[in-house]
Amino acid sequence: MTPPDEGRPALEERPSSPVGGGAGPSSPVGGGAGPSSPVGGGAGPADSGTGSVGGGPVGAGPGGAPGQRRSGLRNPEGAVRGLGAGTLGLEALVLLLAIQPIRVVGGELSGAAIAVIVALAVTAVVLAGTMRRPWAWHAGTLLQGALMLAGLLHWSLLALGIIFALVWGYALHVRRVILGR
Repeated sequence: MTPPDEGRPALEERPSSPVGGGAGPSSPVGGGAGPSSPVGGGAGPADSGTGSVGGGPVGAGPGGAPGQRRSGLRNPEGAVRGLGAGTLGLEALVLLLAIQPIRVVGGELSGAAIAVIVALAVTAVVLAGTMRRPWAWHAGTLLQGALMLAGLLHWSLLALGIIFALVWGYALHVRRVILGR
């Protein structure tokens, strides 16, 4: 007869399962604070203390070359372009859908104000399609300013301009963090 621990790995050496399975020291269910537990603060394999998402030192890219930042994305430029295009596309959709509620609830909306809203939405769609160009990011920033200026035609356009300027500012921040530009 063999002892119960012989032939089986010790509790610390068992692979952890995030889906369930038990309440071992590295299981998120058991409340233990093992090396790979999200609850604990242990310095195990999941927390190597390097300060980088990619697992290497900060400032080291896939080849370990200093000065390159590894984001963990396969195509960081494409991801950032997608973020900018999605933001501008959402802005165009919100602008077009906002015309009727502004007319019904918010008071009189002149034909010039509707034309400005449609022109801003079309500009946002065109810019969303040209996010590969470096000037498109600057043009998107100008679009946010133009939307806030449209607030002179109706106060709700100023509110939308402020909201989307904050969202665009966040997109620019993400772009700067991922691409370093």
